[in-house]
Amino acid sequence: MNNIKRLPALLIFAEVAKQQSFTLAAKQLGMSKSAISQQLKRLEEDIGQQLLSRHTRGMSLTAAGEKLLGRCELLRDQVELVIEELDSSRETPTGTFALTIPHSCEKDVVIPALGQLCKEFPLIEPQLHVTDSPQDLIQNNLDVAIYGGELKDSNYRALPMGSASEVFCATPAYVQKHGMPSQLEKLQDHNFIATSWQKRPLAVYNNNDLSEKIALDVDFFANTNTLPSALEMALHHMGIILLPEFTVQSNIASGQLVRVLPEYQGWQWPFYMVHRFQGEKPIHITRFYQLVKHFFAKANARG
Repeated sequence: MNNIKRLPALLIFAEVAKQQSFTLAAKQLGMSKSAISQQLKRLEEDIGQQLLSRHTRGMSLTAAGEKLLGRCELLRDQVELVIEELDSSRETPTGTFALTIPHSCEKDVVIPALGQLCKEFPLIEPQLHVTDSPQDLIQNNLDVAIYGGELKDSNYRALPMGSASEVFCATPAYVQKHGMPSQLEKLQDHNFIATSWQKRPLAVYNNNDLSEKIALDVDFFANTNTLPSALEMALHHMGIILLPEFTVQSNIASGQLVRVLPEYQGWQWPFYMVHRFQGEKPIHITRFYQLVKHFFAKANARG
């Protein structure tokens, strides 16, 4: 079968999955609910796999549906971008695309986003500066910055990417030697590895009540100015760290790290893409924002 004929059904599937409702998707797409249902039924028959599980509480994605959704979301964004580009009659972006990002977003968020961006706009030239210290866009001649934390007032435009919570971790070897803290206060008896953005007292929250902040005054055994160095110290069994969950998830999955005090978490970090364009954004900036949002959500879902 000609796969091009499946494109409408794939885009419809992405909207249904996004809305979690046939009715809302039909309203958004200007189609009848029955037409949408027929399209998805035909798509499932064509590929020989069930994508949506319908039940009395609504619907949920199957494993095949979850896998397909990521691709369809990118496809939907690309279609919208093509139409936007045609409508505006803008030229293909060329030249330097300069950006600064924190280490936390380098591997699973920005690099995949840049890879896709360069496929779509092959004439741009990325210049990536990775640092956990905030950089001024104008002073450093940058187009975009990825920023984690509360934003200071500025003349720059900030677009929300999502948020991520911090978790306590240590290596199994460290826990075996020093013991697993059974209470939050017991962290005082352990080596805590702090980053430059973590100040005493630490802001900690019980998973069952995120509205109440606990001020934890723990001594800092070591202090570093980057996330990778904090992670490496922990991997060398030097102590306990508190880092965004998606940045340590692969280490937890591999068994290099284990969660410590899993009933608690640190601050919920908001992440933003900040740009310096006051008027209409260039097309590649719009697309980059779509991509980093997509890969940030994907990284957090794994967490």
